[in-house]
Amino acid sequence: MVRFILCVTILLAMVSCQNNQRKDFEASSAVINEKDFAQDLTVISSDAYQGRKPMTKGEDSTVGYLKSRLQKLKLNPAFGDSYFQDVPMVTIVSKSTDMVFKTKKGVFALKPVDNFVAFTEQITEKSEVQNAKLVFAGYGIVAPEYNWNDYAGMDVKGKVVVVLVNDPGFATGDTTLFDGKKMTYYGRWTYKYEEAARQGAIGCIIVHEEAAAAYPWSVVTASNGSSLHLQAKNKHFDTCTIEAWMTKDAAQSLFAKSGFDYQSAKQKASLRGFRSFEMNTSVSVSLTNTLRSGVSRNVGAILPGTDRKDECIAYSAHWDHLGIGKPIQGDSIYNGAEDNASGVAAVLEIAKAYTNLKIKPGRSILFLFFTAEESGLLGAQYYVKNPSFPMAKTVANINFDILSFSGRMKDVTLISYGQSELDKYVTAAANKQNRYIAPDQQPTHGSFFRGDQFWFAREGVPAIYGNGFFDHREKGKVYGMQKVKEYGTLHYHKPSDEYNPKIHDLSGCIEDAKLFFDIGYVLSNESAFPALYPKSPWKKIRDKGI
Repeated sequence: MVRFILCVTILLAMVSCQNNQRKDFEASSAVINEKDFAQDLTVISSDAYQGRKPMTKGEDSTVGYLKSRLQKLKLNPAFGDSYFQDVPMVTIVSKSTDMVFKTKKGVFALKPVDNFVAFTEQITEKSEVQNAKLVFAGYGIVAPEYNWNDYAGMDVKGKVVVVLVNDPGFATGDTTLFDGKKMTYYGRWTYKYEEAARQGAIGCIIVHEEAAAAYPWSVVTASNGSSLHLQAKNKHFDTCTIEAWMTKDAAQSLFAKSGFDYQSAKQKASLRGFRSFEMNTSVSVSLTNTLRSGVSRNVGAILPGTDRKDECIAYSAHWDHLGIGKPIQGDSIYNGAEDNASGVAAVLEIAKAYTNLKIKPGRSILFLFFTAEESGLLGAQYYVKNPSFPMAKTVANINFDILSFSGRMKDVTLISYGQSELDKYVTAAANKQNRYIAPDQQPTHGSFFRGDQFWFAREGVPAIYGNGFFDHREKGKVYGMQKVKEYGTLHYHKPSDEYNPKIHDLSGCIEDAKLFFDIGYVLSNESAFPALYPKSPWKKIRDKGI
């Protein structure tokens, strides 16, 4: 009888504790509100912050503001005794000669910007290839798990490879090739350059096709010869000397003058058994590089956990945008309100909610604001190599990038869908808001590989990247997709990406912030580590670390 009473007492105490914890969570979730979100959004995306380009006055204003907000929330610095993590970088501004090909039908030259763009990651004042043999290497992919090797039987050491963007699954629509129309990591342009360098090539030229790349030629040329890179002891001499893009029209002319048909070569490259081939052509091009070293900053803070404080849930958003650039309709400040002042504001609201908790979470909560996402995810890359918590102790990454200003949505579109057991946590939280989970609606864009969460994923950390996207609660899917296309066409990476309280509806941003607060809160009070699904290319890394 005594034992029974004791068991009942313990059970009642547990139920009471759970009830108190839930009430505490709900009260804290309620502090996430539009007024405070809009305040942060307005400040960070204002003209005074000059578009938040790294290593400018706009950065100084931005990171200073973030530090003050984190201090006001009484959160601990994430980097020892500092809220800042220095990220050493170098800006390389390259001026290119013509790209000259000696073909079997004579000399053929391409003009910079019009026909090609060339750059280098190598930190040097001069980059050149002279009369290097040209090889068509298909998609430039080595993927054992897909039984695919475009470099099989071909020695490309000291040569320049021409490769196609995306992967064979996209080109054919064949669901048995890679992931069908959905872009895999092997389809990303960054992978193409990495693999070419691993194979010993001194140069890699990617053929641009808008549908396959998921953006127009204007995006390729937008950098105007300027690129930002992390500093490295080896000055990145393990990369290709020349990395380049060429237009489809230029590629067609090059193949024809080399005695090949571009379309036929492309079709063959999409089939199993394709073998790369020399084009009986040589290429020469040189870059004069102006180098400028500097230091940008990641910003971060920690809410220490109670009984599992050596493990963390990492919330993140990139603070940077494009700065001051080419004027469009008289406006030269690229404010980046949706991209990504919205994500920064969401993480600050979630941080506020965590600090409002009376019952602190068991695991630590990490709030990170990365630099140089727009320059190749550099801040996130640097962080995962120099983390506040080991990657094996980082339970999950919840990343915010471009929240919708169109109002509340029924969907929670997960760009990261199918990667890990975190899908189950998102589903549970979405159900509480009477919402549903949807996979990436633009799978050919490869968006999962274009956000900061990708660097966590590469280190084996399950990551969430998504938000309300296309199914408007009141106006439906047609309206929702119309607003998505409108933003992508008219405002993405343009000065018009500004916040206007008269026309923008932030209610969906708040609902998303509350949803991801819920997910992180549940994770923070568990002891389990969500697993990556078997098809994840980084599952072995996670399993080994755990």
